[in-house]
Amino acid sequence: MAEKRSFFKNIFGTEEQPQRLAELPKFKMLNTFDSSFTPWGGYIYDSDIVRSCIRPKTNAVGKLHPIHVRTDSNGNIALNPNSNIAMLLRYPNKYMSMQKLLEKMMNQRELTNNAFAFIKRDSFGRPSEIYPIPTSNVELYEDNKGDLYIKFFFKTGKYMTVFYDDVIHLRKDFNQDEFFGEDGNMALTNIMKVIDTTDKGIIKAIKNSAVIKWIMKFKQVLKPDDKQTQIDEFAKNYLDIENSENKNVASIDPRYDIEQVKDNSYVPDGTTITAYEKRLQKYFGVNDEIVQNNFNENQWNAFYEAEIEPVAKELSDMFTFKLFSKHEIECGNEIVFEASSLEFASMQTKLNLKEMVDRKSMTPNEWRRVMNLGSVDGGDVLLRRLDTGETAPSTNDTQSSTEDSTDSTTESENKNNE
Repeated sequence: MAEKRSFFKNIFGTEEQPQRLAELPKFKMLNTFDSSFTPWGGYIYDSDIVRSCIRPKTNAVGKLHPIHVRTDSNGNIALNPNSNIAMLLRYPNKYMSMQKLLEKMMNQRELTNNAFAFIKRDSFGRPSEIYPIPTSNVELYEDNKGDLYIKFFFKTGKYMTVFYDDVIHLRKDFNQDEFFGEDGNMALTNIMKVIDTTDKGIIKAIKNSAVIKWIMKFKQVLKPDDKQTQIDEFAKNYLDIENSENKNVASIDPRYDIEQVKDNSYVPDGTTITAYEKRLQKYFGVNDEIVQNNFNENQWNAFYEAEIEPVAKELSDMFTFKLFSKHEIECGNEIVFEASSLEFASMQTKLNLKEMVDRKSMTPNEWRRVMNLGSVDGGDVLLRRLDTGETAPSTNDTQSSTEDSTDSTTESENKNNE
């Protein structure tokens, strides 16, 4: 019978933390005595408004294309020179593609201002798998050599301590803390309370609309059946619009008094609700056009440069730093997360890029990708029009240059003779 392996064991290779790691002292920080980070308890991802704000950034980051680049001393660039790294960047583990790993890390980064991924290595120390780590709490430790370790706690009660050099750590709002991004608790608490209270208030107001609206005060004691008959007759004649026999005219009945119950439920107006939604969008760096996929080329480019490119740069730096040794980085190895802000460019802008193809600035296949077209044979070679190439100086220019040089020399000699 095959052995059952848990997801925890698939990631860390064991179910229990090694004893030597359980005795490490905590890492001492500069600005606080607590070297730990706990995500905010308010799970804001349950809000549809929060999800709509995060989704555009998550989807855009998920479409980033990581490649392994090696630049030699002569400036020659080799793409994906290591097939193992190339496969790792496409399928980081057996459960997900790189797109899904990036989306998960981006969600964690936006929600908690921190995102973690564990690099699993083979017996030779080479990276073999990458797993996103949705931890509930983390703590930092160090050994007697000064090496840093990070301890992940999970909602199941399990925990694991790993070498910090094996962890890809993304941070947002990196301010006072030396290692972790600032928690968004204080910034989001009031906004989320107002939005949550507003939603609940609207639901309550709708429920209150179904409660008693009229009270009939009878001036004499009636049997229950007679009382119900009077109530049904009043409702039929004056409250049922379709069956009303008297239309909009009501008569006075001396047997009872009628009192209307007014609904005093408060519901914020649309302007107030919209204002708080705008505040939440500003916090996450989006607007209505981005959230509703109703943006134009300029709006997307502005959003891309402000929100996506910084994440792409952070991913490139962290993957390079954690996947390669110092010597490998010095030899020109790096991970680049390619991204194209031209994806949502207008057709006219995309067509104008053809001028870059014949000027050795863009390969035909790169231009075809912008146009959502497949690659072609020989399309990865840079081309250059003959009339844009370097030209040798003409005979007249050479002769003129020689004459100028001769005149200059003669003038210099005359001055010396004087």
